[in-house]
Amino acid sequence: MASLGGELLTAKGALTERYQDLLSVYLKAKTETTLYKGQQFSRKLLEQQISPEDLVSLHIQVMDELFPEMSEEMRDSFDFLLEAMIGYGFAYREHQSLRDKQQQLESEIEVAASMQQTLLLSDVPEFDELDIGVVSVPAKKMNGDYYNFVKSGSSLSVAVADIIGKGIPAALCMSMIKYAMDSLPEEQMKPHLLLENLNRVVEQNVHSNMFITMFHGVYEPESHKFFYAGAGHEPGFIYNAKEDQFHDLIAKGLVLGVSRTTTYHPYERVIEIGDMVILLSDGVTECRTSKGFIEREEIVSLIRNYMDLPAQQIVQNVFQELDRLQGFELRDDFTLIILKRMV
Repeated sequence: MASLGGELLTAKGALTERYQDLLSVYLKAKTETTLYKGQQFSRKLLEQQISPEDLVSLHIQVMDELFPEMSEEMRDSFDFLLEAMIGYGFAYREHQSLRDKQQQLESEIEVAASMQQTLLLSDVPEFDELDIGVVSVPAKKMNGDYYNFVKSGSSLSVAVADIIGKGIPAALCMSMIKYAMDSLPEEQMKPHLLLENLNRVVEQNVHSNMFITMFHGVYEPESHKFFYAGAGHEPGFIYNAKEDQFHDLIAKGLVLGVSRTTTYHPYERVIEIGDMVILLSDGVTECRTSKGFIEREEIVSLIRNYMDLPAQQIVQNVFQELDRLQGFELRDDFTLIILKRMV
């Protein structure tokens, strides 16, 4: 212990001597080179974990040696500076500690976001009858939207969900939804039954202040029917090619997690060649520009502008247009899915 104390005193003495040499040279020559050496010296002080108040104390000590006849007023000003730097030193160290914690938290969030992307990644399946396009972009690092495709036999199921809540809790909740869906038996893949099962899982396992909206649909190519159900989710659109008209795809139902006994109504639509099913999250319809919120009619207009393109190009172009209108700053997670019947 005594040896360690001696080493510290030796190191401090060397720093004092070096600082005195630099200050003496600067006061005589006042060159830019000496100032630069002073900057390099400050890095050594950081390496030695010398606090701001210790540096001021060191400066006072050197000034006493260089100018023993210094006036009382000057000495008093140094005392005042030293007291001010003690308070500054405490605040500075607290700031550094908070910054280190913030950097650690940001690093952990980066890892969590990467894991979420891996866990929730849903490949877009090849499907002869349908051209499928999807874009899902988080507003922040963690995505509160979730989409999923499952090809079972000749049928295709599609789901899109949105957590009412953001950040890591929402991401964890979305992971639970994914694995709850994966664990359900195939015979319960009817949309309204699936939502009832998920609702019981959410009501039992998710905090009472967090809810989930979801739309789930199944396309069966034999009948060319789209069976679907909704749990408080943003209405999508259906495009009728014969009429050349877009209609709201409404599926009424309570959000997941409110009541364990909630039931959901089954819906169905016949999908003809050229028809499109458009599913989305409220990050699409609640895009906000300097003029206010974008109306649903504007979303339809954008889709119509690109509807002759493949489905993936449609969703990409619509996203880019809406992103541009918002000044390239998403305010909410954005998910847009298009299913276009080809044959």
